[in-house]
Amino acid sequence: MTLSQALTAATTRGLERLDAQWLLLYALGRPTQGRAWLLTHDTDTLTAAEQDAFDAALQRRCKGEPLAYITGTREFFGLPLQVDARVLDPRPDTETLVEWALEVLPLSTGPSSVYPELVEGPHHILDLGTGSGAIALALKHTHPELHVSAVDASPDALDVARTNALALKLKVEFIQSHWLQNVSGKFQLIVSNPPYIAAADPHLPALHHEPLQALASGKDGLDDIRQIITQASAHLYPGGWLLLEHGYDQATEVRALLTSAGFARVQSRRDLNGIERCSGGEWSTIQASNRQAN
Repeated sequence: MTLSQALTAATTRGLERLDAQWLLLYALGRPTQGRAWLLTHDTDTLTAAEQDAFDAALQRRCKGEPLAYITGTREFFGLPLQVDARVLDPRPDTETLVEWALEVLPLSTGPSSVYPELVEGPHHILDLGTGSGAIALALKHTHPELHVSAVDASPDALDVARTNALALKLKVEFIQSHWLQNVSGKFQLIVSNPPYIAAADPHLPALHHEPLQALASGKDGLDDIRQIITQASAHLYPGGWLLLEHGYDQATEVRALLTSAGFARVQSRRDLNGIERCSGGEWSTIQASNRQAN
């Protein structure tokens, strides 16, 4: 069977052509960026071993397994990440959160009379629920001067994140903690892509290949977001920001939670599909002063 015939056979089984190309490149042991190579070698013939590898990969994909779990890699914000079933498959939508974080960073506070311990120097950033390390590593790669800490409750997820940090030669501090429970100190920015799917959501069974604890969060999907918002203010410098990814229909509720908790400049950002994908707010100097006074 030629490469062209293999791709045609894969698409007739219901696979998107791009997925079929990536799986074919994986079976051939070639980088997934080599789709142009497939066009110039479309009459090449698969060996028996390559055909078997391609068939096995197709079967896994047809059963709904994420492409990244099959190939073991996912590109996120231009970085090649190793991923497997211990962590969520990073979504392109989450790049919206990274882009917003990079915009907010220059606005973070400098030396403060309210918190004199805050001095000039690298911004301290916290990524809650880091999973594969995608967000933390994207921020560190873009601005190497940042001091980035990444938290996850799962030791397995932290193993994946550490592996990615080592492979990319990026220095990130990793902390095992249920949200901010074991975290000390304050930060100019806290970002998180927490679980936000309702426990009874009918779409949840289709995601059975991915870790449930990283997907579902209570009856309305907002349990973890509530907890993060409640805890975050004690770990933010005045002028620091909390940015959260959430579900396609949760922006209004998340903004209300942030406002109720005392955050200022509360707003949302849309992803490439025009969906309000992230919401966040600034921990105001007034709120910080009031907390210190009390």
